[in-house]
Amino acid sequence: MKLWEKGIPTDKQIEHFTVGNDRELDLVLAKYDALGSIAHAKMLAQIGLLDATEANDLVLALQDIITTIEKGDFEIEDSFEDVHSKIEYLLTEKLGDAGKKIHTARSRNDQVLVDVNLYLKDVVIALKEQVKTLFDLLMESAEQYQNVLLPGYTHLQIAMPSSFGMWFSAYAETLIDDITMLNAALKVVDQNPLGSAAGYGSSFPINRTFTTKELGFATLKFNSVAAQMSRGKSEKTVAFAMSSVAATLAKFSMDVCLYMSQNFDFISLPAHLTTGSSIMPHKKNPDVFELIRGKCNKIQALPYEITLITNNLPSGYHREFQLLKEGLFPAIQNLKACLDIAIFSIKDIKVKDNILADPKYNYLFTVDTLNEMVVAGMPFRDAYKAVAEQLENGTYQSPKATQHTHEGSINNLCLTEIKEKMQNAF
Repeated sequence: MKLWEKGIPTDKQIEHFTVGNDRELDLVLAKYDALGSIAHAKMLAQIGLLDATEANDLVLALQDIITTIEKGDFEIEDSFEDVHSKIEYLLTEKLGDAGKKIHTARSRNDQVLVDVNLYLKDVVIALKEQVKTLFDLLMESAEQYQNVLLPGYTHLQIAMPSSFGMWFSAYAETLIDDITMLNAALKVVDQNPLGSAAGYGSSFPINRTFTTKELGFATLKFNSVAAQMSRGKSEKTVAFAMSSVAATLAKFSMDVCLYMSQNFDFISLPAHLTTGSSIMPHKKNPDVFELIRGKCNKIQALPYEITLITNNLPSGYHREFQLLKEGLFPAIQNLKACLDIAIFSIKDIKVKDNILADPKYNYLFTVDTLNEMVVAGMPFRDAYKAVAEQLENGTYQSPKATQHTHEGSINNLCLTEIKEKMQNAF
């Protein structure tokens, strides 16, 4: 069944090529398609295009479909082109003419826009919750290990003293930026496109403000062409927000893999978070964090994939938009899975004490020594040269202590302020 069927048969090869895997991907949207249809049916009754009985019957039937979807029993068979045609068929089969009326004053174009926006709203809200949970875990670790020193690196060379408190809270505060990106994406998708039809509105006296309130959108996408042009832009905006979260996870995972190696030996993972080698019995590999790194790097390519599919398309609908689901929907599931496994794993990271006892870390404190000289009255450039001479002739004595007081420094991590910052962003 095709909603656009005119009685003229379509070549099977063309049908297979154009439909692709839409049926499988549309299962993700099925609940949202039914919710959109409920709001649409109520609106049609409100303006007199459905009577009260028809609207009530449609709403009850659509609620039954949602129950079937939530149980996991909903299918889109090969005889249907997409989720829209399957749901309309079920309504027509059950209600007759009332089912045939559900498509009045709308197009599949605004139908899928509504489905995608409702779905992406839920996705962004769920991602925010996961990011906040990860933030809380990182802050707990920052508080627990704030006084355990750790070497800091620039250019992968030993640089200045850091701490596990600084390391954990650095990633926690970075997640606040990711929340800001997710908030921006939420604002973009929280707009109702229903009623824009094929992109140019409808001659029916529809009430778009009514459906906006019914569907819980923050506002209406007023201009019908603008609503149509949001296809692709909404997906890309969410993809950029996801990419921001993924970048944080990927970098953190890289640190874990690096710090766990014997050459660094800053942290360890319990056996249940590592894998072994088929020939080397000593191996304990951080596969979990390697896979988070790889999956998140792949997610960071998504905004550019969407850009290349949609770039320079003129206004109006184009079939390429269907291809956006192929990259976006699996990426959403991958990011959720990466956040879940990171939350599961991070609490079991074991940090090591006395890392800086190794003599190779003595030079971490040269800046602290230099600054002490400056405080005592020596010009900065002279103090710099004096410490450099000590290093050159082997007379440098490391204090192996820090006295940093400014906000966000090793001895003043501002953990309370970071928590407040997240609360305000969230």
